[in-house]
Parts: sequence; structure tokens; C-alpha cells
Amino acid sequence: MLHSQSSRVGSLLLLLAAAIGFAVALYAWLTPLTGVTGTIGAMGVAIACVVLAILTFLLRAASRRGPRIFLIIVTLVVLFGIGFAAALLHQYIITAAMVVGLIGLIALSSNSARHNQRIKA
Repeated sequence: MLHSQSSRVGSLLLLLAAAIGFAVALYAWLTPLTGVTGTIGAMGVAIACVVLAILTFLLRAASRRGPRIFLIIVTLVVLFGIGFAAALLHQYIITAAMVVGLIGLIALSSNSARHNQRIKA
């Protein structure tokens, strides 16, 4: 398991993005006059944010190269999917949170690349 500073920051940014996305999507789904009250899209974004948090923990725990690359790609797809869905729902705070999550994923995956180079050398 990686424990460097960029790995911690990347994980925290991904979890922060998931938490903000979940909270805002749940607020939009429950609160009247948000424009997306009770819609399946808002609930789908909230559920996808929970999946993003789970992927973050799985990515943090993955140590082998193959599963790590797979989880990075799946996390990237989920980030883009949530960001796009949030933009369609006019919930731009969630889209901005997913950009923060993307920065966290980049920090987490660049640390992974450096860790793999050290192992090969």
C-alpha cells in the first residue's frame, strides 16, 4: 500500500469530491424548487458518488500494477460520468467537485507510476 504525501492528498481530494458530490446531489434530489427534485438523474449522481468513494478506497488498497491501472481507468470514467450528468442537471458545484477529484486521481496515479519505476530499478 502506498503511503506517500501525494498519495494521501490524492485520496483525500477524491474522497472530498465524492462527499461534496453526494451532498449536493442529495440536496438537489430532496429540496423542492431545485429543478431536479425527485428525478432519477439526481439520485443516480448521488449513488455514483458513493461508488466513487468505494473506488477510492479500492484504489488506495490495490498494490499490484494490473488492478491499479484498471481501477484508475474505472475511476476516471466515473469522474467524467458524474461531471457530465451534473452539468446536464445544472448542478455545476458537482461538476467543479469532479474536477477536484480529477486532480486527486492524477496525484494518486502519478505516485503509482513513480512507485512502479522504483520497483523495476
